[in-house]
Amino acid sequence: MPGGRRGLRLAIAAVLAAAVVVVVVLLLAGGSNQGSSSSTRSAAGGPPSSAGRSSVVTVSPDVQGVTIPDGFLGLSIEYWATEAYAGKNPRAVNPVLPRLIDDLAPGQTPVLRIGGVSTDQTFYPVAGVKRPPGVFYRLNKRRLEVMKGLAELAGAKLIMGITFEADSRLFAGTEARAMASVIGPSRIDAFELGNEPELYGDPAFSWYTRNGKGVTGRAANYGPSQFASDFAAIGSALPKAVPLAGPASGASEWLDDLGPFLTSEPRVGVVTIHRYPFEACAVPPSSPSYPTVARLLSPLGTVDQAGALKPYVAVAHAHGLPLRIGEMNTAGCGNPPIVPNSFAEALWALDVLFAYAQVGVDGVNVHTWPGAIYNLFTFSKTPAGWQASIEPEYYGLLQFAQSAPAGSRLVRAASSNPKIRAWATRTADGTTRVTLINDSTKSAQHVAVDVSGAQSAARLTRLLAPSATATSGVTIGGQSLGATGEPTGTAVVGTIERGGGGYSVELPPASAALLTLR
Repeated sequence: MPGGRRGLRLAIAAVLAAAVVVVVVLLLAGGSNQGSSSSTRSAAGGPPSSAGRSSVVTVSPDVQGVTIPDGFLGLSIEYWATEAYAGKNPRAVNPVLPRLIDDLAPGQTPVLRIGGVSTDQTFYPVAGVKRPPGVFYRLNKRRLEVMKGLAELAGAKLIMGITFEADSRLFAGTEARAMASVIGPSRIDAFELGNEPELYGDPAFSWYTRNGKGVTGRAANYGPSQFASDFAAIGSALPKAVPLAGPASGASEWLDDLGPFLTSEPRVGVVTIHRYPFEACAVPPSSPSYPTVARLLSPLGTVDQAGALKPYVAVAHAHGLPLRIGEMNTAGCGNPPIVPNSFAEALWALDVLFAYAQVGVDGVNVHTWPGAIYNLFTFSKTPAGWQASIEPEYYGLLQFAQSAPAGSRLVRAASSNPKIRAWATRTADGTTRVTLINDSTKSAQHVAVDVSGAQSAARLTRLLAPSATATSGVTIGGQSLGATGEPTGTAVVGTIERGGGGYSVELPPASAALLTLR
């Protein structure tokens, strides 16, 4: 969601206790005391010589955990950003965008969420009725046809945000019926009512301005019980052929009521929550919740965030429903200059997606909009056709898609070094994929990977950039993504034989690698 409204940080206050601050300090100290090393990379994208200490990663393919669901990784796009990404012509949708969506869910049905803060700023006109004061983005048949064309080209299902802050069954029902009519109910996975309702009564995040003063969409005491009542009333005006999604919140005080909410709302087919580990608008840079590269690459931004979701996953699954993080990325509420759109976000994304999968999350939608620090791509239409510029974070998503294919199962992977994050999956055909992430921005690491029962050689591909703060020069398997979203350059895939201590891998600072073996 854009910087005008705050992103949700689930249970972040507990995560940011003083003890966590100490952990972060220790991690940073560890990263700076692991020995010096050259950061020079070969022209082929190979590793530098490492003087850092050796780490051991142990993988147990027979100790299996959750299965990666079909369509686990998807995107979330603001309503107004759809045309910026896909174009305005439903008969000539930007072909690069569906290719990039499909590459994140190869052979699957991607889930694309349209919404965010623009959900409650969007409306479909009602003849003879004045639009609500807080909405301004006008939907029409052509704009909905663009969304339909994008979904069809990507083979995707859509979660469509429905205006809710206006508190109008008429406008919500009209909007949803237009979507069902133009897009088709079979292409819509769910209607998501509203966006971050815990902010509706917060004067710091007013819905609109009147006479120079902010006006909120609800009273200051608006809470989960009032929301549940509104959800039932407004939801009853929507077509019954499409399930509902909600509560589109990430506030722990709201999600603690998730069980009663789901019991009272039988039409909910997808539980959606939001997740941003950091924010920049309500805290000073000294706060542990303010984004920095070091915090982004620490457990604070990944496994700690995922761990806080376990109770909500359990509640959703107890009701027989999937839990989807309908909106997530690095930092909500603004674009802090201290964290550029950089390679650190790619490493964070790769790590956090595994962490969410491990706790049983059924899917994620990574949020993007033009101008955000976490914008995944930008597009321009030229006489030669659509051209794309792919941002670093997208490479981390792509690496996850290659490391954790749908149907694979997470298996046990343990690292002796907290700076080396290790994840592993195994597919039904016996292929094991081991993902290694070096979170240290200064020190290269030698890693010995011991995969139980493995004897064959392993293929090695790397995710590299000049540095953690690099905004260009990112490669995956030696290649970059060109203007059409296709790989450019020479592919670089190494082969590593198993030695006495396992597979020996050199990891440059702030880099990742994927080992694939049978």
